[in-house]
Amino acid sequence: MILTDQEPAKRISTDPRRDLLDRILASSWFVKSGRLSSLLIYICDLTLEGRGEQISEQSIGQAVFGRQQNYDSANDGIVRTQISRLRQKLDAYFEADGGGETIRIVIPRGGYVPFFVPHLPVKKPEAMVNVMPLASLPLEMPSSPSASNVPSVPAQPHRRGSGQFAWGLAALLALALLTVLVRDARRRITGAAAHPLWSQIFQPGNPTLIVPADSPMVFWQSVAKQNVDLADYLKGSFRDTAIEEARGTEKTGLQFAQGRYTSIVDLETASWLSQLAVRLNSAAQIRYARDVRPNDFKEGNAVLIGTTEANPWVSLFEKDMNFVFHMDRERHVFSVWNKVPQSGEPAAWDSSSGSDREHRVYCVVAYRPNLSGNGKVLILEGTSMAGTECAWDFASDDSRLLPFLQKIGSRYGSIPYFEVVLGTNNMSGSAVRSTILAWRVQETGNHTN
Repeated sequence: MILTDQEPAKRISTDPRRDLLDRILASSWFVKSGRLSSLLIYICDLTLEGRGEQISEQSIGQAVFGRQQNYDSANDGIVRTQISRLRQKLDAYFEADGGGETIRIVIPRGGYVPFFVPHLPVKKPEAMVNVMPLASLPLEMPSSPSASNVPSVPAQPHRRGSGQFAWGLAALLALALLTVLVRDARRRITGAAAHPLWSQIFQPGNPTLIVPADSPMVFWQSVAKQNVDLADYLKGSFRDTAIEEARGTEKTGLQFAQGRYTSIVDLETASWLSQLAVRLNSAAQIRYARDVRPNDFKEGNAVLIGTTEANPWVSLFEKDMNFVFHMDRERHVFSVWNKVPQSGEPAAWDSSSGSDREHRVYCVVAYRPNLSGNGKVLILEGTSMAGTECAWDFASDDSRLLPFLQKIGSRYGSIPYFEVVLGTNNMSGSAVRSTILAWRVQETGNHTN
């Protein structure tokens, strides 16, 4: 059965989880998004019916998006893309309309089964009654209610000393309470600003360059059976030369590769990064790879999405990296090369196309200095579109990223330069959580530990 994009009928239910689902579907975030609504209904219905084990990438693709049975989800990433959008929409709902909900729907990264999680809404400081006037309180105080609205308390006989102690204790408790309330109310705003990675990539007043992959380059190199380095990429003449020498369908394919396209994963990543930049009082400049020049990486910060095959600008930073991608066109194997393997590490992680039924996927997340050393560059690359998504999932998931940063020595708001290789298997079935395979840390200079 394929779910349609029609508006879902309202249910009569005493289950607060279904009531929550109805409120979400009726909100402005979902009412005009039939596809995401159908996706949310499908996974929530199965979960609430006790059939959560039936939820997988394949089942969603068939039931919600009309894909054929056993379709190749490694190459068709519609489910992963839409689940990512669904997470963003749910976050937006609970940040705005659903801020007072006592239950939240959470879809952990790497999976598709929703969880209904109890949540205690954070009360805003403005809604609290001022316990007592504190003239010297070092916080911006909300307006206090008028004295006429505060019930009077009959005075009780007490000794002067104990009274002063009680008032002092009350003042300390009030200060502690208000500090906690203000901290909780502002946590979502200041959390990103204090983030060890994103606060380095996006800085107030300094726009960050975001360069998605030049997807036709992958197609062009595959058809032409040759690699294109950065120098040839900048000249651009290789396109015309190859087309003139090609014949038939090969020529048609090369002409198609002249266009400007990028993957949906790159678009989703760039969109999320742009929103994050705004939250951090910064800005994102998204530019196509063909419109970038070397000087753009000498000043300021940047995010590069894709391997050198799709984003040749990554090659500017590979000479100082330990983990680099390599395409063997004769064997049709895309690998992550390990320049200096440590004990127990392989010399390469190979991701085969075609014969690899497990669809092994690898990715690299690298945090590097820019060409002048006065800025930061974040690189997100993978052996396929699913690999790029693997890199982005790790970088955007604090439950995985922050423990890793702490492990490699994040201290006092700064982090060392690093590279990390991740892998995941069987992407054609249900999405499997990626695992860290190896990493390197660079403190100073060009030496990688």
